Amino acid sequence: MRVRAMAKINLGLDVLGKREDGYHEVRMVMQTIQMYDVIDICKTSEPGIQLRTNIPYVPTDERNLVYKAAQMLMDEFGIKGGLQIDLQKFIPVSAGMAGGSSDAAATLVAVNRMFRLKLSKRGLMKRGLAIGADVPYCVKRGTALAEGIGERLTVLPPAPQCYVLVGKPAVNVSTRQAYGSLHLSEITRHPDIYSLVQAIRDQDLKAMIPHMENVFESGITRENPVIGQIKELMLENGALHAMMSGSGPTVFGIFDSWAGIRRAAGVLRESQMARTVFATRFFNNKGKK
Repeated sequence: MRVRAMAKINLGLDVLGKREDGYHEVRMVMQTIQMYDVIDICKTSEPGIQLRTNIPYVPTDERNLVYKAAQMLMDEFGIKGGLQIDLQKFIPVSAGMAGGSSDAAATLVAVNRMFRLKLSKRGLMKRGLAIGADVPYCVKRGTALAEGIGERLTVLPPAPQCYVLVGKPAVNVSTRQAYGSLHLSEITRHPDIYSLVQAIRDQDLKAMIPHMENVFESGITRENPVIGQIKELMLENGALHAMMSGSGPTVFGIFDSWAGIRRAAGVLRESQMARTVFATRFFNNKGKK
C-alpha cells in the first residue's frame, strides 16, 4: 500500500501558557498543503518492522514516528507477521511542517486499512495523540482550529485558495528550542486567532492576512536571521504575506497568482538562502485543489 503524508503550515499560532504537566496551551490554525512524503508498506511473513528511508540521518528504529505508529497497532491488535516500510521524505526535517507527525498519521491510516482493523478516523486520532500532539490533526487534515496542546480540533471551512511558496533555510529548529526561546511574560501582543478563524469562515483572504501571525517568529528569527531575510525577499517579490510556520525555520509566502509565485520561487532559489524551495497550494479534505 502507498500513502501520502501531507505537510502542514500554521496560518496563525499562539502560545497561551504552560500547564502543570509541562505541556503548553496553544491556539493555532492549521492548514494542509500539497507537499508530501510517500510511504510504501508491504506485509512480510517475518515478524518485526523493517523501515528504510531516503534521508541517511533519519532513524529507522523505534525513535521514528512511523515505526512507533505501526508498532502501536500491531501490538494492540496482535498482528502476526511483519511490515516492510519505505519512507521517501520530501517534507523538510525539523522544519515546523509536521513531517514526522504526518508520517505517523499516514502510517496509522495505512495499517488500519491493510489489516482491516475497522478503526474510525476518531479512533485513529485518539491513538495518534499518544505519539504526538500534531498527529490527530494530521489524520484529519484540511483547515482546522487547534487548541489545548493541539489535540482539540474544530474543523473550519476550506481556507480561501491561494498559492503558497515554501522556503526552508539550511538550519534546523526543534520544538524544544522554539519553546526555549519563547518568554511568555515578555509578550505584549498575541495573535488574534479567533479573528483569523472568522476571516476564514467569511472566505476573505485579505481579512485573514492582518491576523496571520506566529508567536514563535520573533525569538527564532533573532537566533536565525536568515528567516527574516527569506520573509523580506518573498514580500519584495509579490507575496501578499509571509511568515514562519510552526516552530520554524520554514517560511511561507501567500501569493494570488501562479505567475507571481513562479517568479518569486526563482529569485529565492538564486539567493541560495533556502535549501528547500517549493511552490504549491492548499489541500482540503474535499479533494479540491
